[in-house]
Amino acid sequence: RLPDAEEEEAEVGWQEKLFSQFEVDLYQNESACQTPLDRQYHGEILKLEKAGGRKNYRIFTYTDHDRFTNLEEHCQKVTDSDHEVPSYLAERMANVRRRRQDHRPIEASSLKSKIVTWEPSEEFIKNNHVINTPVQTMYIMGDLGPYGKLGHREYEHVLCTIKVDGNGVITVKPDFTGTKGAYRIELDGEKREVWKYTIENASVQVQPEEEEREQRVFRDLYGRHKEYLSGLVGSEFEMELVWKRAAEVHSLFSVSAQGYEYDNLYVHFFLELPNQWSSPAFQQLSGVTQTCATKTLGWDNVAYFCYPFTLEMFFTQGDESEDSLPQWPVLYFEVLSLDFWQRYRVEGYGSLVLPASPGLHMLTIPTWRPVELGTVAELRRFFIGGSPELEDITYVRIPSTFKGERLSRFGFRTETTGSVTFRLYCLQQSKAFLETSALRQRMQSVLDRLGGFSQQSSVYNVLEAFQRARRRMQEARESLPQDLISTSASTV
Repeated sequence: RLPDAEEEEAEVGWQEKLFSQFEVDLYQNESACQTPLDRQYHGEILKLEKAGGRKNYRIFTYTDHDRFTNLEEHCQKVTDSDHEVPSYLAERMANVRRRRQDHRPIEASSLKSKIVTWEPSEEFIKNNHVINTPVQTMYIMGDLGPYGKLGHREYEHVLCTIKVDGNGVITVKPDFTGTKGAYRIELDGEKREVWKYTIENASVQVQPEEEEREQRVFRDLYGRHKEYLSGLVGSEFEMELVWKRAAEVHSLFSVSAQGYEYDNLYVHFFLELPNQWSSPAFQQLSGVTQTCATKTLGWDNVAYFCYPFTLEMFFTQGDESEDSLPQWPVLYFEVLSLDFWQRYRVEGYGSLVLPASPGLHMLTIPTWRPVELGTVAELRRFFIGGSPELEDITYVRIPSTFKGERLSRFGFRTETTGSVTFRLYCLQQSKAFLETSALRQRMQSVLDRLGGFSQQSSVYNVLEAFQRARRRMQEARESLPQDLISTSASTV
């Protein structure tokens, strides 16, 4: 018998079945049991009656296998309207149960005989739908009927819904009350009864010993998986890296384009990293801006993309290249246009060497595009779109496949087009950069006194020429016979 305050507290485990008064009255009669689950519930209720009856009265549960779970997911509404008519899509999606399906293993060598199933069955749709994610559901219910009239389905209300997917994510709706106030359920009718309830997490806290044991199991599992992958790859790909100095470079840029023939422009770009440069594995070194319509500014039509793109690069320098200046990454880009009829045209190619100094840089790069002789090519470009394209965009500077000493572009016809303006924000982080910066300042003061150089680019040119001359002198000295070197030394 319940106390007069009508209070009840129950501790419910995952997929633990607590019977309601309606289920007790229903499953006590063996003739009402139709499924194996019903007969199982019949036996459990008989055991409860022999043990003195159930301890819960108003709080009960529906597990993942109960019929209520199927009906609840099938009858969910999209809006709160009482006269809502489900659409065709809502009805079809309601038939898709997100449950664990028994997938039979398929041999990898055997090919599917039917790529397209023209007449899929209902079971095929359920098992192969895109949202068929493994999910288990449990409902904690409350029988809020008047005292002495328990067991009526119209007084059953969902107090809490718990779902666990195949990835181990637990969803509790509504959330645990904690320090918040109790949830309220107001019943319809003359009395307008108000029920309050709280939801608390009664799980036992994990002991430090168990948590440490779990971490050891995880480490052992990850170690075995790593050994398995190493066994697949083998030891032929082992590589030894010697790091001497490391530098980290960040670049953030936005783009604008002006002076092109057609409207609705977009820019395709990618970054080429020279030797001794690297980037994080998750970072993409290429990208495409959105299609942007131009607006008239002075004599030009300008497209402001306002497209931010972040690059993070690492530079490492070894012993063998200590005397050489580092090569900086190159940004290759291609400007294209797309009109209303989905005709795209190549508007120009260009390249940009990332600035070697940190700070804000505004760089305007002129572009060009390849052309064909004659009016037929221009007619084709105007009416059906398309134009000659570069198979390798690195041909803008030096092709990546070029291994010779001289590159001839004789006979390659191009046409000057518009220009692209880059706004770059560069940040460098390295102790080596600080040392190099101090060296540049000392060399700058010396060069200013000797020749009056004031531009930083002139310093780079002089230093690079000095390094080239030094290397040529060392190579020439190594190629001379040793007796000639000794004779000239004695004469001196």
